[in-house]
Amino acid sequence: MGLFDKLRNEFIDIIDWVDTSNEIIVWKFPRYQNEIKMNAKLTVRESQLAVFLNEGVVADIFKPGMYTLTTQNMPIMTTLKGWVYGFNSPFKADVYFVSTRQFINQKWGTRNPVMLRDAEFGPVRLRAFGSFAFRVQDAGLFIKEIAATNPEFTVEGVNEQLRNLAITRGMDAIAQAKIPVLDLAANYDEVSALITNKIQPEFNAMGLELTKFLIENISLPPEVEAAMDKRTSMGIVGNLGAYAQFQAANAMEQAAQNPNGGLAGAGMGAGLGMAMGSQMGNVFQPNTVQGSNEAPPPLPAAVQYYAAINGQQAGPYTMDQLTQLVAAGTINQQSHIWKKGMANWAVANTMAELAGLFNNTPPPLPIP
Repeated sequence: MGLFDKLRNEFIDIIDWVDTSNEIIVWKFPRYQNEIKMNAKLTVRESQLAVFLNEGVVADIFKPGMYTLTTQNMPIMTTLKGWVYGFNSPFKADVYFVSTRQFINQKWGTRNPVMLRDAEFGPVRLRAFGSFAFRVQDAGLFIKEIAATNPEFTVEGVNEQLRNLAITRGMDAIAQAKIPVLDLAANYDEVSALITNKIQPEFNAMGLELTKFLIENISLPPEVEAAMDKRTSMGIVGNLGAYAQFQAANAMEQAAQNPNGGLAGAGMGAGLGMAMGSQMGNVFQPNTVQGSNEAPPPLPAAVQYYAAINGQQAGPYTMDQLTQLVAAGTINQQSHIWKKGMANWAVANTMAELAGLFNNTPPPLPIP
């Protein structure tokens, strides 16, 4: 520092701070040997406070405005210095400018998943992230508790502590709220308010105010989300047995509209659809307790028949399905039938258990 600067700063006439950064919270006004001239001009801009320290003790705090420093507008400093009858000579004091603007878009997020207990899924691991905003509420308390005598204190100096508070107290608030995992996305505003109320007192203890706390996302581990997607897909498909029967009914309706298109194909589609519906329906039936004296034994398996239709093997069919195929004219008395245990195919009217199917069927109409 040159001689001219020493002489100029020894008796300071103007004290102000033009903030050109969005990161500085506290800035110490520089001066030579802490000398401030009485009647100097102090300018405090909007979103600023000026804090005067006397021998490390917070004295006067000035709000936005322009001041001429005298003993009248510095009551605490006057008391500490013992200027009972006024004083017009230079005095020594530390001057700190404190920004009271909001520091927005401060990010927070869990480094690792946090274990919580959910009423529906049991223990689950959650990740969460978002942003928050804060401002200095009590400049004197903030300097004493956090900034201390640093000539320049930035957001980065306190941001890590604030993020840790947000994560620790935030996840604790989520656990206490007992909101189901599947409902968290619909309650971000409610959860944000709970977290704000939880951590606001700890911000206040540092001289800060938490002005906004936002949750951007709360997510489950990828493997759990994949399992939930499968569960959702099953819910959309619904009853697979009913779906197969519906498809078979559509096939029969289309065949009926095309009498020359092959009754055999319609019969085969009907039989296959009913068989598939029966089998798929069994999949979704609740399991019965095996070996219990209170449960009846399982029903014997139905006999399965195969038929030769249009020179092709078709089946297997149950007796009810054969009845429908006979009624549709797909199978007649001369059709070849086979079931498990038979050495060869047999003509339908030679099998005793199938005789009743044809006795109830009227003979062909006479040819005119």
